[in-house]
Amino acid sequence: MKVLDRHRSLRQRLSWWLALQSFAGLGLVCLAVYLVTEFNFRDRQEETLAQKENVIRHLLADGKEHRDSEDLTHKLDDFLVGHGDLSLQVLQPDAGVLYTHTQNQNAHTVLRQRQFDVAQGDGLAPRVLRVQLSLDIQTDNQLLHRLAVTLLVAAIGGTIVVSLGGFSLVNLGLAPVRRLASQTRALSADSLHQRLDGGEQPLELVPLIDQFNALLARIEKAYSQMEGFNADVAHELCTPLATLIANNELALRHPDQADMQEVIASNLEELHRLTGIVNDMLFLSQADRGVGARRAPVSSLASLAADVLDYHEASLAEAGLTAKVVGDVQGAFDAPLLRRALSNLLGNATRYARPGSIVQVCFKMTDEDRVLITVTNCGDTIDPEILPHFFDRFFRADPARSHGQSNHGLGLAIVGAIARMHQGKPVAWSDSGVTSVGLEINAH
Repeated sequence: MKVLDRHRSLRQRLSWWLALQSFAGLGLVCLAVYLVTEFNFRDRQEETLAQKENVIRHLLADGKEHRDSEDLTHKLDDFLVGHGDLSLQVLQPDAGVLYTHTQNQNAHTVLRQRQFDVAQGDGLAPRVLRVQLSLDIQTDNQLLHRLAVTLLVAAIGGTIVVSLGGFSLVNLGLAPVRRLASQTRALSADSLHQRLDGGEQPLELVPLIDQFNALLARIEKAYSQMEGFNADVAHELCTPLATLIANNELALRHPDQADMQEVIASNLEELHRLTGIVNDMLFLSQADRGVGARRAPVSSLASLAADVLDYHEASLAEAGLTAKVVGDVQGAFDAPLLRRALSNLLGNATRYARPGSIVQVCFKMTDEDRVLITVTNCGDTIDPEILPHFFDRFFRADPARSHGQSNHGLGLAIVGAIARMHQGKPVAWSDSGVTSVGLEINAH
Protein backbone atom coordinates (compact mmCIF):
# COMPACT_ATOMS: atom_id res chain seq x y z
CA MET A 1 0.00 0.00 0.00
CA LYS A 2 2.87 2.36 0.81
CA VAL A 3 4.44 1.62 -2.57
CA LEU A 4 1.17 2.46 -4.33
CA ASP A 5 0.83 5.70 -2.36
CA ARG A 6 4.39 6.66 -3.21
CA HIS A 7 3.79 6.01 -6.89
CA ARG A 8 0.58 8.02 -6.86
CA SER A 9 2.11 11.06 -5.13
CA LEU A 10 3.55 12.78 -8.20
CA ARG A 11 1.20 15.72 -7.75
CA GLN A 12 2.06 16.02 -4.07
CA ARG A 13 5.78 15.68 -4.68
CA LEU A 14 5.74 18.33 -7.41
CA SER A 15 3.71 20.64 -5.19
CA TRP A 16 6.06 20.13 -2.24
CA TRP A 17 9.12 20.71 -4.38
CA LEU A 18 7.55 23.87 -5.77
CA ALA A 19 6.74 25.01 -2.23
CA LEU A 20 10.30 24.35 -1.05
CA GLN A 21 11.77 26.12 -4.04
CA SER A 22 9.42 29.05 -3.55
CA PHE A 23 10.34 29.30 0.12
CA ALA A 24 14.04 29.02 -0.70
CA GLY A 25 13.79 31.66 -3.43
CA LEU A 26 11.73 34.10 -1.39
CA GLY A 27 13.90 33.40 1.64
CA LEU A 28 17.05 34.26 -0.29
CA VAL A 29 15.47 37.46 -1.60
CA CYS A 30 14.29 38.47 1.88
CA LEU A 31 17.68 37.61 3.36
CA ALA A 32 19.38 39.72 0.71
CA VAL A 33 17.06 42.65 1.47
CA TYR A 34 17.74 42.31 5.20
CA LEU A 35 21.52 42.10 4.77
CA VAL A 36 21.60 45.09 2.41
CA THR A 37 19.47 47.12 4.81
CA GLU A 38 21.67 46.16 7.75
CA PHE A 39 24.79 47.06 5.78
CA ASN A 40 23.31 50.46 4.89
CA PHE A 41 22.41 51.11 8.52
CA ARG A 42 25.90 50.12 9.67
CA ASP A 43 27.49 52.25 6.96
CA ARG A 44 25.31 55.21 7.89
CA GLN A 45 26.16 54.78 11.58
CA GLU A 46 29.90 54.65 10.86
CA GLU A 47 29.58 57.71 8.64
CA THR A 48 27.71 59.59 11.40
CA LEU A 49 30.36 58.70 13.95
CA ALA A 50 33.10 59.77 11.55
CA GLN A 51 31.45 63.15 10.96
CA LYS A 52 30.92 63.75 14.68
CA GLU A 53 34.51 62.70 15.37
CA ASN A 54 35.78 65.37 12.99
CA VAL A 55 33.68 68.05 14.71
CA ILE A 56 34.81 66.98 18.18
CA ARG A 57 38.44 66.93 17.09
CA HIS A 58 38.01 70.47 15.83
CA LEU A 59 36.47 71.56 19.14
CA LEU A 60 39.12 69.93 21.30
CA ALA A 61 42.23 70.43 19.16
CA ASP A 62 42.61 74.17 19.88
CA GLY A 63 44.13 74.14 23.36
CA LYS A 64 44.26 77.97 23.70
CA GLU A 65 40.60 78.44 23.11
CA HIS A 66 39.42 75.61 25.40
CA ARG A 67 41.75 75.69 28.40
CA ASP A 68 38.73 76.66 30.49
CA SER A 69 36.77 73.48 31.20
CA GLU A 70 33.53 75.39 31.59
CA ASP A 71 33.93 76.92 28.17
CA LEU A 72 34.73 73.47 26.73
CA THR A 73 31.72 71.98 28.43
CA HIS A 74 29.53 74.74 27.03
CA LYS A 75 30.84 74.14 23.50
CA LEU A 76 30.32 70.38 23.74
CA ASP A 77 26.81 70.85 25.18
CA ASP A 78 25.95 73.11 22.27
CA PHE A 79 27.31 70.48 19.91
CA LEU A 80 25.18 67.75 21.44
CA VAL A 81 21.96 69.78 21.29
CA GLY A 82 19.58 67.96 18.93
CA HIS A 83 21.67 64.81 18.94
CA GLY A 84 19.85 62.73 21.50
CA ASP A 85 21.32 59.55 20.11
CA LEU A 86 24.92 60.66 20.86
CA SER A 87 26.86 60.18 24.07
CA LEU A 88 30.27 61.71 24.72
CA GLN A 89 32.93 61.22 27.34
CA VAL A 90 36.27 63.07 27.45
CA LEU A 91 39.00 61.81 29.77
CA GLN A 92 42.10 63.75 30.82
CA PRO A 93 45.59 62.25 30.76
CA ASP A 94 45.39 61.53 34.48
CA ALA A 95 42.19 59.47 33.85
CA GLY A 96 40.02 62.19 35.25
CA VAL A 97 36.70 62.88 33.56
CA LEU A 98 36.80 66.21 31.76
CA TYR A 99 33.36 65.94 30.19
CA THR A 100 30.56 63.37 30.08
CA HIS A 101 27.16 63.30 28.43
CA THR A 102 25.23 60.06 28.90
CA GLN A 103 21.84 61.22 30.11
CA ASN A 104 19.96 59.50 27.25
CA GLN A 105 21.36 56.04 27.98
CA ASN A 106 19.33 53.34 29.77
CA ALA A 107 19.48 49.62 30.39
CA HIS A 108 18.13 48.84 26.90
CA THR A 109 20.38 51.22 25.03
CA VAL A 110 22.48 49.64 22.29
CA LEU A 111 25.57 51.68 21.44
CA ARG A 112 28.07 51.77 18.65
CA GLN A 113 31.23 53.35 20.07
CA ARG A 114 34.33 54.97 18.69
CA GLN A 115 37.41 55.95 20.75
CA PHE A 116 40.14 58.30 19.65
CA ASP A 117 42.79 60.58 21.08
CA VAL A 118 43.00 64.34 20.58
CA ALA A 119 46.18 66.32 21.24
CA GLN A 120 45.28 69.64 22.83
CA GLY A 121 47.63 72.55 22.85
CA ASP A 122 50.96 73.37 21.21
CA GLY A 123 54.47 72.86 22.36
CA LEU A 124 56.61 69.91 23.20
CA ALA A 125 54.14 68.40 25.67
CA PRO A 126 50.59 68.79 24.43
CA ARG A 127 47.77 67.43 26.53
CA VAL A 128 46.26 64.25 25.04
CA LEU A 129 42.58 63.72 25.70
CA ARG A 130 40.92 60.32 25.35
CA VAL A 131 37.49 60.68 23.70
CA GLN A 132 34.75 58.04 23.63
CA LEU A 133 31.91 58.82 21.22
CA SER A 134 28.81 56.57 21.36
CA LEU A 135 25.87 56.40 18.98
CA ASP A 136 22.55 54.91 20.10
CA ILE A 137 21.52 52.38 17.43
CA GLN A 138 18.57 50.92 19.31
CA THR A 139 16.09 52.52 16.91
CA ASP A 140 17.89 51.05 13.92
CA ASN A 141 17.98 47.62 15.57
CA GLN A 142 14.27 47.76 16.27
CA LEU A 143 13.63 48.72 12.67
CA LEU A 144 15.80 45.82 11.50
CA HIS A 145 13.91 43.47 13.81
CA ARG A 146 10.55 44.61 12.42
CA LEU A 147 11.95 44.32 8.90
CA ALA A 148 13.13 40.76 9.61
CA VAL A 149 9.71 39.77 10.98
CA THR A 150 7.99 41.40 8.01
CA LEU A 151 10.25 39.66 5.51
CA LEU A 152 9.78 36.28 7.24
CA VAL A 153 6.00 36.65 7.17
CA ALA A 154 6.19 37.76 3.54
CA ALA A 155 8.34 34.74 2.63
CA ILE A 156 5.99 32.29 4.38
CA GLY A 157 2.87 33.95 3.01
CA GLY A 158 4.33 34.15 -0.48
CA THR A 159 5.31 30.50 -0.27
CA ILE A 160 1.78 29.52 0.73
CA VAL A 161 0.25 31.55 -2.10
CA VAL A 162 2.73 30.18 -4.66
CA SER A 163 2.24 26.63 -3.35
CA LEU A 164 -1.53 26.83 -3.66
CA GLY A 165 -1.19 28.21 -7.16
CA GLY A 166 1.44 25.60 -7.98
CA PHE A 167 -0.79 22.81 -6.68
CA SER A 168 -3.56 23.99 -8.99
CA LEU A 169 -1.18 24.30 -11.95
CA VAL A 170 0.29 20.85 -11.30
CA ASN A 171 -3.22 19.43 -11.07
CA LEU A 172 -4.11 21.03 -14.40
CA GLY A 173 -0.78 19.97 -15.92
CA LEU A 174 -1.36 16.32 -14.98
CA ALA A 175 -4.85 16.28 -16.48
CA PRO A 176 -3.51 14.87 -19.81
CA VAL A 177 -1.89 12.03 -17.87
CA ARG A 178 -5.20 11.23 -16.22
CA ARG A 179 -6.89 11.22 -19.62
CA LEU A 180 -4.23 8.83 -20.91
CA ALA A 181 -4.83 6.60 -17.90
CA SER A 182 -8.56 6.57 -18.72
CA GLN A 183 -7.79 5.60 -22.31
CA THR A 184 -5.49 2.77 -21.23
CA ARG A 185 -8.08 1.46 -18.77
CA ALA A 186 -10.49 1.13 -21.69
CA LEU A 187 -8.10 -1.20 -23.53
CA SER A 188 -8.59 -4.95 -23.37
CA ALA A 189 -7.72 -8.04 -25.34
CA ASP A 190 -10.77 -7.40 -27.54
CA SER A 191 -9.81 -3.79 -28.29
CA LEU A 192 -6.09 -4.02 -29.05
CA HIS A 193 -6.80 -2.35 -32.40
CA GLN A 194 -7.52 0.92 -30.58
CA ARG A 195 -4.74 3.45 -30.10
CA LEU A 196 -4.16 6.27 -27.62
CA ASP A 197 -5.21 9.67 -28.91
CA GLY A 198 -2.25 12.05 -28.75
CA GLY A 199 -3.82 14.88 -30.76
CA GLU A 200 -4.49 17.14 -27.76
CA GLN A 201 -1.62 15.99 -25.59
CA PRO A 202 1.44 18.10 -24.68
CA LEU A 203 4.55 17.67 -26.81
CA GLU A 204 6.37 16.03 -23.88
CA LEU A 205 3.85 13.16 -23.87
CA VAL A 206 3.77 12.60 -27.63
CA PRO A 207 6.90 10.34 -27.70
CA LEU A 208 5.45 8.26 -24.85
CA ILE A 209 2.12 7.94 -26.67
CA ASP A 210 3.85 6.98 -29.91
CA GLN A 211 5.93 4.34 -28.15
CA PHE A 212 2.86 2.99 -26.35
CA ASN A 213 0.89 2.83 -29.59
CA ALA A 214 3.80 1.02 -31.23
CA LEU A 215 3.80 -1.41 -28.30
CA LEU A 216 0.05 -1.93 -28.76
CA ALA A 217 0.66 -2.68 -32.43
CA ARG A 218 3.29 -5.28 -31.54
CA ILE A 219 1.03 -6.80 -28.89
CA GLU A 220 -1.89 -6.88 -31.33
CA LYS A 221 0.28 -8.60 -33.92
CA ALA A 222 1.64 -11.07 -31.38
CA TYR A 223 -1.86 -11.75 -30.04
CA SER A 224 -3.19 -12.32 -33.54
CA GLN A 225 -0.27 -14.61 -34.32
CA MET A 226 -0.86 -16.49 -31.07
CA GLU A 227 -4.54 -16.96 -31.88
CA GLY A 228 -3.70 -18.08 -35.41
CA PHE A 229 -0.93 -20.30 -34.10
CA ASN A 230 -3.26 -21.95 -31.59
CA ALA A 231 -5.86 -22.51 -34.28
CA ASP A 232 -3.27 -23.91 -36.68
CA VAL A 233 -1.82 -26.19 -34.01
CA ALA A 234 -5.26 -27.48 -33.12
CA HIS A 235 -6.02 -28.05 -36.80
CA GLU A 236 -2.71 -29.80 -37.47
CA LEU A 237 -2.96 -32.03 -34.42
CA CYS A 238 -6.57 -32.96 -35.14
CA THR A 239 -5.65 -34.89 -38.29
CA PRO A 240 -3.09 -37.32 -36.74
CA LEU A 241 -5.17 -37.65 -33.58
CA ALA A 242 -8.26 -38.46 -35.63
CA THR A 243 -6.23 -41.00 -37.61
CA LEU A 244 -5.00 -42.61 -34.40
CA ILE A 245 -8.50 -42.80 -32.98
CA ALA A 246 -9.94 -44.26 -36.18
CA ASN A 247 -7.19 -46.85 -36.49
CA ASN A 248 -7.62 -47.93 -32.88
CA GLU A 249 -11.40 -48.18 -33.21
CA LEU A 250 -11.01 -50.22 -36.39
CA ALA A 251 -8.48 -52.50 -34.72
CA LEU A 252 -10.83 -53.09 -31.79
CA ARG A 253 -13.61 -54.10 -34.14
CA HIS A 254 -11.41 -56.54 -36.10
CA PRO A 255 -8.79 -57.87 -33.69
CA ASP A 256 -6.75 -59.70 -36.31
CA GLN A 257 -3.03 -60.14 -35.69
CA ALA A 258 -1.99 -58.89 -39.13
CA ASP A 259 -4.35 -55.94 -38.88
CA MET A 260 -2.99 -55.11 -35.44
CA GLN A 261 0.57 -54.90 -36.76
CA GLU A 262 -0.60 -52.63 -39.57
CA VAL A 263 -2.48 -50.42 -37.08
CA ILE A 264 0.52 -50.21 -34.81
CA ALA A 265 2.76 -49.25 -37.72
CA SER A 266 0.27 -46.59 -38.86
CA ASN A 267 -0.07 -45.28 -35.31
CA LEU A 268 3.68 -45.15 -34.93
CA GLU A 269 3.92 -43.10 -38.11
CA GLU A 270 1.32 -40.67 -36.82
CA LEU A 271 3.06 -40.45 -33.45
CA HIS A 272 6.32 -39.61 -35.20
CA ARG A 273 4.48 -36.89 -37.06
CA LEU A 274 3.04 -35.53 -33.81
CA THR A 275 6.49 -35.61 -32.24
CA GLY A 276 7.91 -33.67 -35.18
CA ILE A 277 5.20 -31.02 -34.90
CA VAL A 278 5.74 -30.64 -31.14
CA ASN A 279 9.53 -30.47 -31.49
CA ASP A 280 9.27 -27.88 -34.25
CA MET A 281 6.88 -25.78 -32.16
CA LEU A 282 9.24 -25.96 -29.19
CA PHE A 283 12.13 -24.81 -31.39
CA LEU A 284 10.09 -21.88 -32.74
CA SER A 285 9.06 -20.96 -29.20
CA GLN A 286 12.70 -20.84 -28.11
CA ALA A 287 13.61 -18.72 -31.13
CA ASP A 288 10.76 -16.30 -30.35
CA ARG A 289 12.13 -15.89 -26.82
CA GLY A 290 15.35 -14.52 -28.30
CA VAL A 291 17.66 -17.53 -28.09
CA GLY A 292 20.69 -16.81 -30.26
CA ALA A 293 22.80 -19.05 -32.43
CA ARG A 294 25.85 -20.73 -30.91
CA ARG A 295 28.47 -19.56 -33.34
CA ALA A 296 31.68 -21.40 -34.09
CA PRO A 297 34.17 -21.02 -36.95
CA VAL A 298 33.07 -22.83 -40.13
CA SER A 299 35.75 -23.08 -42.80
CA SER A 300 33.42 -24.01 -45.67
CA LEU A 301 29.65 -23.74 -46.00
CA ALA A 302 29.90 -25.58 -49.32
CA SER A 303 31.23 -28.64 -47.49
CA LEU A 304 28.38 -28.37 -45.01
CA ALA A 305 25.88 -28.17 -47.89
CA ALA A 306 27.47 -31.22 -49.52
CA ASP A 307 26.73 -33.25 -46.38
CA VAL A 308 23.10 -32.12 -46.49
CA LEU A 309 22.85 -33.04 -50.20
CA ASP A 310 24.16 -36.52 -49.43
CA TYR A 311 21.33 -36.92 -46.89
CA HIS A 312 18.74 -35.83 -49.49
CA GLU A 313 20.27 -37.84 -52.33
CA ALA A 314 17.56 -40.49 -52.32
CA SER A 315 14.64 -38.01 -52.28
CA LEU A 316 16.28 -35.94 -55.03
CA ALA A 317 16.76 -39.02 -57.19
CA GLU A 318 13.17 -40.12 -56.57
CA ALA A 319 11.94 -36.69 -57.75
CA GLY A 320 14.19 -36.84 -60.81
CA LEU A 321 16.32 -33.89 -59.69
CA THR A 322 20.01 -33.14 -59.55
CA ALA A 323 21.62 -30.71 -57.11
CA LYS A 324 24.83 -28.74 -57.03
CA VAL A 325 26.54 -26.21 -54.76
CA VAL A 326 27.50 -22.79 -56.14
CA GLY A 327 30.02 -20.62 -54.30
CA ASP A 328 31.51 -20.95 -50.85
CA VAL A 329 31.74 -18.82 -47.71
CA GLN A 330 33.47 -19.13 -44.38
CA GLY A 331 32.69 -17.47 -41.07
CA ALA A 332 31.26 -18.02 -37.61
CA PHE A 333 27.92 -19.85 -37.73
CA ASP A 334 25.83 -22.37 -35.84
CA ALA A 335 26.55 -25.32 -38.13
CA PRO A 336 23.75 -27.63 -36.85
CA LEU A 337 21.17 -24.88 -37.32
CA LEU A 338 22.37 -24.13 -40.85
CA ARG A 339 22.25 -27.84 -41.69
CA ARG A 340 18.65 -27.88 -40.51
CA ALA A 341 17.80 -24.76 -42.52
CA LEU A 342 19.42 -26.17 -45.68
CA SER A 343 17.65 -29.48 -45.17
CA ASN A 344 14.28 -27.73 -44.90
CA LEU A 345 15.03 -25.59 -47.96
CA LEU A 346 16.09 -28.65 -49.98
CA GLY A 347 13.01 -30.56 -48.89
CA ASN A 348 10.82 -27.66 -49.99
CA ALA A 349 12.63 -27.37 -53.35
CA THR A 350 12.38 -31.13 -53.91
CA ARG A 351 8.61 -31.08 -53.46
CA TYR A 352 7.96 -28.23 -55.91
CA ALA A 353 10.81 -28.46 -58.46
CA ARG A 354 10.13 -29.56 -62.03
CA PRO A 355 11.38 -33.12 -62.64
CA GLY A 356 14.62 -33.17 -64.57
CA SER A 357 15.67 -29.72 -63.38
CA ILE A 358 18.67 -28.72 -61.28
CA VAL A 359 18.41 -27.53 -57.68
CA GLN A 360 21.19 -25.08 -56.79
CA VAL A 361 22.48 -24.30 -53.30
CA CYS A 362 24.16 -20.89 -53.57
CA PHE A 363 26.45 -19.04 -51.16
CA LYS A 364 27.40 -15.42 -51.74
CA MET A 365 28.82 -12.53 -49.70
CA THR A 366 26.49 -9.55 -50.11
CA ASP A 367 28.39 -7.28 -47.76
CA GLU A 368 31.48 -7.35 -45.61
CA ASP A 369 29.67 -9.28 -42.87
CA ARG A 370 26.53 -10.53 -44.65
CA VAL A 371 26.07 -13.93 -46.28
CA LEU A 372 23.24 -14.83 -48.67
CA ILE A 373 22.26 -18.52 -48.68
CA THR A 374 19.62 -19.59 -51.21
CA VAL A 375 18.21 -22.79 -52.65
CA THR A 376 16.95 -22.27 -56.21
CA ASN A 377 14.64 -24.57 -58.12
CA CYS A 378 12.75 -24.45 -61.41
CA GLY A 379 9.00 -24.84 -61.31
CA ASP A 380 5.81 -22.80 -61.29
CA THR A 381 6.19 -19.08 -60.69
CA ILE A 382 4.86 -18.18 -57.25
CA ASP A 383 2.37 -15.36 -56.86
CA PRO A 384 4.15 -12.29 -55.37
CA GLU A 385 1.30 -11.96 -52.87
CA ILE A 386 2.14 -15.39 -51.48
CA LEU A 387 5.90 -14.80 -51.04
CA PRO A 388 5.60 -12.62 -47.88
CA HIS A 389 3.73 -15.48 -46.17
CA PHE A 390 6.27 -18.15 -47.07
CA PHE A 391 7.80 -18.11 -43.59
CA ASP A 392 4.54 -18.02 -41.63
CA ARG A 393 3.79 -20.98 -39.42
CA PHE A 394 1.66 -23.72 -40.99
CA PHE A 395 1.56 -21.87 -44.30
CA ARG A 396 1.40 -23.98 -47.44
CA ALA A 397 1.62 -22.57 -50.93
CA ASP A 398 -0.33 -25.62 -52.15
CA PRO A 399 -3.97 -25.19 -51.04
CA ALA A 400 -4.68 -28.84 -51.85
CA ARG A 401 -2.06 -29.96 -49.27
CA SER A 402 -0.83 -32.67 -51.57
CA HIS A 403 2.19 -33.15 -49.29
CA GLY A 404 0.24 -32.92 -46.05
CA GLN A 405 1.41 -36.26 -44.71
CA SER A 406 5.11 -35.36 -44.96
CA ASN A 407 4.93 -31.61 -44.56
CA HIS A 408 3.16 -29.86 -41.69
CA GLY A 409 3.98 -26.27 -42.69
CA LEU A 410 6.73 -25.40 -40.21
CA GLY A 411 9.84 -25.99 -42.34
CA LEU A 412 10.20 -22.47 -43.76
CA ALA A 413 9.07 -20.93 -40.45
CA ILE A 414 12.05 -22.70 -38.88
CA VAL A 415 14.30 -21.30 -41.64
CA GLY A 416 13.09 -17.79 -40.77
CA ALA A 417 13.73 -18.44 -37.08
CA ILE A 418 17.29 -19.67 -37.80
CA ALA A 419 17.90 -16.54 -39.87
CA ARG A 420 16.81 -14.33 -36.97
CA MET A 421 18.98 -16.33 -34.57
CA HIS A 422 21.94 -15.36 -36.80
CA GLN A 423 20.90 -11.66 -36.78
CA GLY A 424 19.51 -12.00 -40.27
CA LYS A 425 16.26 -12.39 -42.20
CA PRO A 426 14.63 -14.92 -44.55
CA VAL A 427 14.41 -14.08 -48.27
CA ALA A 428 12.33 -15.39 -51.16
CA TRP A 429 11.69 -14.37 -54.75
CA SER A 430 10.19 -16.00 -57.82
CA ASP A 431 10.37 -14.95 -61.45
CA SER A 432 9.96 -16.72 -64.81
CA GLY A 433 9.58 -20.11 -63.23
CA VAL A 434 12.71 -19.83 -61.06
CA THR A 435 12.15 -19.64 -57.31
CA SER A 436 14.85 -18.87 -54.76
CA VAL A 437 14.25 -19.27 -51.04
CA GLY A 438 16.88 -18.78 -48.35
CA LEU A 439 18.26 -16.55 -45.66
CA GLU A 440 20.58 -13.59 -45.36
CA ILE A 441 22.62 -13.76 -42.15
CA ASN A 442 25.50 -12.14 -40.33
CA ALA A 443 28.80 -13.95 -40.81
CA HIS A 444 30.26 -12.97 -37.41
